[in-house]
Amino acid sequence: MINWQLEVEKRKDQLIKDTQKLLQIKSILDENTGVSGAPFGKGIHEAYSWMLSLAEKDGFETKDVDGYGGHIQWAEGKELIGVLCHLDVVPEGEGWKSPPFAAEIRDGKIFARGAIDDKGPTMAAYYGLKIVKELGLPLRKRVRIIIGNDEESQWRCVKHYFTKEEMPAMGFAPDADFPIIYAEKGIADFHYCFQSKEEDGYIQEFISGERLNMVPEQAKAVVRNVEYGHLKRAFTNFLQKQNLKGSMVEEGEKTIVTLVGKSAHGMEPDKGINSGIWLAKFLFEHVELQPMEQQFFSVITPFLNNSRGNNLGIAYKDPDKGEVTLNVGKMKYNCKTGGEIGVNLRYPQGADFNQIHSHLQGFFTKGGFSASIQTHEPPHAVEKDHPLIETLLKVYEQHTGEKGEPIAIGGGTYARSLKAGVAFGPMFPSQEDVAHEADEYISIEHLLKATAIYAQAIYELAK
Repeated sequence: MINWQLEVEKRKDQLIKDTQKLLQIKSILDENTGVSGAPFGKGIHEAYSWMLSLAEKDGFETKDVDGYGGHIQWAEGKELIGVLCHLDVVPEGEGWKSPPFAAEIRDGKIFARGAIDDKGPTMAAYYGLKIVKELGLPLRKRVRIIIGNDEESQWRCVKHYFTKEEMPAMGFAPDADFPIIYAEKGIADFHYCFQSKEEDGYIQEFISGERLNMVPEQAKAVVRNVEYGHLKRAFTNFLQKQNLKGSMVEEGEKTIVTLVGKSAHGMEPDKGINSGIWLAKFLFEHVELQPMEQQFFSVITPFLNNSRGNNLGIAYKDPDKGEVTLNVGKMKYNCKTGGEIGVNLRYPQGADFNQIHSHLQGFFTKGGFSASIQTHEPPHAVEKDHPLIETLLKVYEQHTGEKGEPIAIGGGTYARSLKAGVAFGPMFPSQEDVAHEADEYISIEHLLKATAIYAQAIYELAK
């Protein structure tokens, strides 16, 4: 019998240090610094190179596939087990108590962007495999920790990787919740473009959001030729009535209006406060807009408190696999050039994607927008009685003493890249979900516990 928790405790200090080092690298997508061999920019490539170098020093076989992704491998055998992780993170946003890439430890928690999604779990999985290796446990199958670098954007990493590398027979992604995720919603990103030449418009600029899979935390509008005192009073009353935060400053003929909401993961928009939609509502109601401006903002406001698409004719709910959700993640407008809106859709098995797409396209085209699909991944599910699920649930139950039941989520993980792939941790039931939020963290207790679970899971799947 192996005491997996004890083996983790023996490596605790180094595990924490390595986790902090990885979190301190700002691995945000930056295609402006992308080059051949590092297509997603300097920061992501730095984290990726650091991770592969660590594995090489620890005696693992590693492989880089053109900078898109790569793997860390141990053992021999015909069959391949995959553990799918990613090193890219979403932008840090505002409102942090400590610098988002300092990886500061407070109250037994490591605070950093990527702590829970997905660098902390990646390091837990890596140390899980490291423990199996250092114990010299006999394995009949190869194990690969597959590292992706574009999970938070377009998944170009795993798509490219699997054009050149073997597909695992089964595996898991440490990028969601325990006990186990057997089903994930379909995910699609839509881009809607609005042409405008409102030369005498009042809205010089309106901008909110950085990623479609994040609820926008902050929105800003530059308004011209308005009576400042009147608009200031209206904005103050609006903020008080809606219990929101914001500011307004006058700069010559311009007035800069800023509204602050709350960031959250796009898979559950109701956990956040969409600053862009709320600011659009204020502008639509309190600024005497020109016709093209009215047309643009009138398309945004119906999404307020409507993440399920009820008034768009697309609402759908499966009792096990969840509901349709919509996140308006990016909004931009300029009175002279026009605007754009980016929407992240998530839908469970049973919902008709073509029908949803048709309804959304009809709504936006009626408002004067042209439409396009940026990405689309259909729903993914593994049968609950699959040996992969049975094995992982057994491990989870042994470590927690709790009965585990497969669940479905709205998030999308690399698990859907595999025919037999599930998401497995790192978040435990009742644990606070802070992915994509300010002050994202992973508790050291949970980091250690997840590492022990991953070590045994890898061994059980590959022995």
